[in-house]
Amino acid sequence: MRKYIFTLLFPFLLLACHSNREKEANVLTVTIEPQRYFLEQIVGDKFQVNTLVPPGSSPETYEPSPSAMIKLGNSRAYFKVGFLGYENVWTGKLAENNPDLKIVDCSVGIEPVYGGHGHHDHSHEAADHSHNQTDAADPHVWSSAKNAVLFSQNMLNAVVELDVENAGLYRANFEKLTQKIAETDSALTRLLKDIPTRSFIVYHPALAYLARDYNLTQHSIEFEGKNPSPAQMKELVDLAKAENIKIVFVQQEFDIKNSEVIAREIGATSHTINPLAYEWDEELIRIAQLLASQEK
Repeated sequence: MRKYIFTLLFPFLLLACHSNREKEANVLTVTIEPQRYFLEQIVGDKFQVNTLVPPGSSPETYEPSPSAMIKLGNSRAYFKVGFLGYENVWTGKLAENNPDLKIVDCSVGIEPVYGGHGHHDHSHEAADHSHNQTDAADPHVWSSAKNAVLFSQNMLNAVVELDVENAGLYRANFEKLTQKIAETDSALTRLLKDIPTRSFIVYHPALAYLARDYNLTQHSIEFEGKNPSPAQMKELVDLAKAENIKIVFVQQEFDIKNSEVIAREIGATSHTINPLAYEWDEELIRIAQLLASQEK
């Protein structure tokens, strides 16, 4: 299906390659809103930052529109998350047919978490680097403040290459950003230090790096990218009761039905979250506050 969509979009990529790049000279494109936050803190008003995946859409299933692809092709640079599979479906051809477009992998240097498609997803135990070669790297690297400095550093390096003249400004802005990231990390560490239960359930396993870096355990309702079967739901309910899980998260772009069923069965509270929010730090702190407010 993705190949079919790419075939449909490919003529628009070619069109973008031959359009007037000069009028788009100060446009940069990112995949998701948290990236836009980081990049805008670095570039200030020197560049306009365009987001490919609109709010409310899942970056793992979103198919860019022709107009979005044209905007992307006319940008000075495209900042991909790095581990999102669909990004790699078409960025190779995009680079081949648009050699002036700089493509930046924001996840370079970040230690990946692997797997994450079953109920038993990620936790501090994932620090064990052994993994099945068929496992895919979890793409949600922005869900941990401990990844954010390196994620942003990769952006800074690319921007400085694009505009050496303003390198000093970008580096100064990056220093301010790192202070904000450090404050967020400290807040998360404080909030999550002595929470009643270190396990939680989330519909789509998007908090793996938060779990790994702050000594939590994530269990997902979604199983291998699909709604769970009744047997899988029962297994998760039994596990949740055994681990005394009292909180269930569901992302705003997913159906809440299964999460509400699980929450009722285990006597937990259900909360809608948005890990794709532009205000990435505020949303992570909100998630930590919810985890800290669980009943013992």
